[in-house]
Amino acid sequence: MPARWRALQAAIPAAPHLQGDARRCDATLPHLTEDLPGLEPEAVSAWLHEHIGAEPPITYSLIAAGGSNLTYRMDDAGGHTWALRRPPATAVLATAHDVAREFKILDALARDGAVPVPAAVALCEDTDVTGAPFSVMGFADGTILRTEADGQRLTADQADAASDSLVDVHVAMHAIDPDRVGLGDLTRHRTGYAERQLARWRKQVEAARVRDTPVLDDLHERLTGSVPAESGTPTIAHGDYRFDNTVLGADHRIIAVLDWELCTIGDAVADFVWSLLYWEDPGDSIGFLPSSPTLAPVFRRRAEVAEMYAQRSGRSLDALQWLVVFSYWKMACIAEGAYVRRLKGARAGASEGSNVAAIADRVDALLEHARDASSGVL
Repeated sequence: MPARWRALQAAIPAAPHLQGDARRCDATLPHLTEDLPGLEPEAVSAWLHEHIGAEPPITYSLIAAGGSNLTYRMDDAGGHTWALRRPPATAVLATAHDVAREFKILDALARDGAVPVPAAVALCEDTDVTGAPFSVMGFADGTILRTEADGQRLTADQADAASDSLVDVHVAMHAIDPDRVGLGDLTRHRTGYAERQLARWRKQVEAARVRDTPVLDDLHERLTGSVPAESGTPTIAHGDYRFDNTVLGADHRIIAVLDWELCTIGDAVADFVWSLLYWEDPGDSIGFLPSSPTLAPVFRRRAEVAEMYAQRSGRSLDALQWLVVFSYWKMACIAEGAYVRRLKGARAGASEGSNVAAIADRVDALLEHARDASSGVL
């Protein structure tokens, strides 16, 4: 491994995980049939029968909650299976929970074929049906890697196949011309991705501020004053690309990329570095996830993944260290939002025993990592 990537391996610690992150829809998830928040089964079944020919009775299973869009598995009497997505009961970011926008992205990418995605089946924008718009997509049946235990079930060859595919699909995504696939209007401003993100997440923090966050504020000022040049022509940025937002097929390569809520047009390398910080190495003191699949010894190390992306994409990672600090700061903003919502009583995705003070502690720890990583960078 080249010396510069060995240095990066030590320079990129991981960041705290946020409880309540939504889990994805595939056959390996537990199906919770007792509670169907945000869903009127009779009205939805009638709509599905009329618009996609679903055969009643239709059974529904909640398989993703938390702060993300609600996701249901739907099985009809004819043996067909789909996934339904609708906004959470209390949406925080209108754009992030816009199922019509997400449906448009899926439809465009499915027609293009460069990136594997579930089929875009139908969109209901009539809020009288179940209280909010919802989309219907094909059901991606395969394996999702979420934990170290999942990673340990793989052989070295299988882990290599999954890793290669994760990088290859990200490179393919970043090679897409948004105009060519009909997604050129995803954002009003194509350039200035980091500036847009800095403004957006600072605004979210300010709108719900409940405590002083001097490190967050200081980092925002320093980041805003030192934004590096973008890595090239802006392209499709998924916004939360990682193993547990993908479905692997029998050959352990990706058959579907899920959860396009945060997709926009932006800087490819910024999108990649955010994903890279989910790739936890053994020995990391703290991680984005409670148990990352990449901790399993069969997986390559984070620095090798960075090198794979740089070589296959042809993009420079010269701004990597700045983007690491930025990504920590952004995750701290997201965590702070979760903390505020819990203070106000929201429990979506939180376990009964979870401690709201622990979320604030994670925010502080994340900001300390960001401040440490900023030395000599900002």
